[in-house]
Amino acid sequence: MMQDDVSATVSDTFPAPAGEPWPRLRLRLVFGNDAMLGPGKAELLEFIREEGSIAGAGRRMGMSYKRAWQLVEHLNAAFREPLVDSARGGAKGGGARLTEAGELVLANYHRLVERLAQEGAPEIDAICALLRDIPGEK
Repeated sequence: MMQDDVSATVSDTFPAPAGEPWPRLRLRLVFGNDAMLGPGKAELLEFIREEGSIAGAGRRMGMSYKRAWQLVEHLNAAFREPLVDSARGGAKGGGARLTEAGELVLANYHRLVERLAQEGAPEIDAICALLRDIPGEK
């Protein structure tokens, strides 16, 4: 059962907001005082992979290059090996790519979210059954 499947189990009681699976499972792993990985950083890593650029990934997320770069620096500092490898711009242009460690972290994060959604579906349903009515939705 994927995350979308979890939302299907409660959709008769609580319809999903337009275009989104509902309820959404948002996992944040906190590794210490300053190190964490959650849906935002995972999405940034995905966009860096797709765009080949920290700036391009930041634009897709509506954040400044500086903020995207800060998040990449935090991720790279938190792990034994950097998750993102980048090259400065110039005549040949810069770029960024996920390292092998970055690919592994991202894949494991996504697998964990899927597993929690599958294994936690009964509890998610039980919690949803206790929600108040949402005006205009139930």
